[in-house]
Amino acid sequence: MQIRKLFPYLVQGIALGFIIGFIVIFFLPKKIVDINPVVEFKEVERHAPAADTPATTPFSYAEAVQRAAPTVVNIHTTKIVTRRVHPFFDDPAIRRFFGDSILPPQKRLESSLGSGVIVSEQGYIITNHHVIDQADEIMVALNDDRTTQATVVGTDPESDLAILKISLNDIPTIAIGHSDTMQVGDIVLAIGNPFGVGQAVSQGIISATGRSQLGITTFENFIQTDAAINPGNSGGALINVYGELIGINTAIFSQSGGSQGIGFAIPIDLAKNVMTQIIEHGQTTRGWLGVEIQTLTPALAESFDLEKTKGIVIAGVMHDGPADHAGLMAGDIITLINGQQISDANSALNLIAQTPPDTEMQLSGLRNGQQLSLAVKVGTRAQPE
Repeated sequence: MQIRKLFPYLVQGIALGFIIGFIVIFFLPKKIVDINPVVEFKEVERHAPAADTPATTPFSYAEAVQRAAPTVVNIHTTKIVTRRVHPFFDDPAIRRFFGDSILPPQKRLESSLGSGVIVSEQGYIITNHHVIDQADEIMVALNDDRTTQATVVGTDPESDLAILKISLNDIPTIAIGHSDTMQVGDIVLAIGNPFGVGQAVSQGIISATGRSQLGITTFENFIQTDAAINPGNSGGALINVYGELIGINTAIFSQSGGSQGIGFAIPIDLAKNVMTQIIEHGQTTRGWLGVEIQTLTPALAESFDLEKTKGIVIAGVMHDGPADHAGLMAGDIITLINGQQISDANSALNLIAQTPPDTEMQLSGLRNGQQLSLAVKVGTRAQPE
């Protein structure tokens, strides 16, 4: 009997609970969100890979290497070195007394190894000037075991580049990338012939760009990388993860002779320009003003009573040169070239060299504290001997 009496109250309680729940769910949603906030994560936008992007995982660069490795060649050079038995016999007086017939000079073959990259179906190869400098014979060994003799199309010692040519059928060619889009932190691979042991690949990142004032070449704008570059790698390929050529391995900074994680490569954008000029004209042509310049340092800026320290100081002007004809004088401070801010002497030298001869260059800066603006007709830089 007691259960029957309690049953109506039980039904009422259940019904009341449903009603309260209905009201909470449908009429008070904002209060629930306020009490229990939902955390929203920002989704990272990922772009679909391009059609030509290699389908490799981030843990393997095998496809990039397979694309580029066949185009990287080993370069073997030999040259005849003539020397006397003893420096004593180089003395003119001794030679005049004994004559050359008694102790004739000795000749020996000197060989060296390097690398190169095939960049066109016509058989053109980019390598370093120092790899083939003064060589009497240049042999190129391809990755497919074919060997052939190469001829020198031209060299550019001031950028340490050389162009060779081989005549073979069905030669592989590398895809050319864009070095100006590469950034610090990008993964790169170095392919070459280190120490003559055979073709090898090393991996690293771009450590820095625009490296200069290293004393390696006249015009320096190197890519620095920690990918292992050793003797024999010179002239080899620095590629990106897609197997595209973005640099020519050139030098290492080392106290032991081996790789210490500081290597330098010539950007392919610079190398392409040099290669085109050599193939089309047989040599490179660069702009020249006939000035000696130095970077405007804080100490120099203070001596000129200047607040800004970006620019160059004209240390000397060559008589009868383009700058002399335009009225440029020693002591002038140049801050802008063709409206572009100049930060140091190296950037100014590169900008002048890249300007075609016979074109007009606008220089802006200061002379004795007064604004200076001059138009200079760019001359042609003499070829190094």
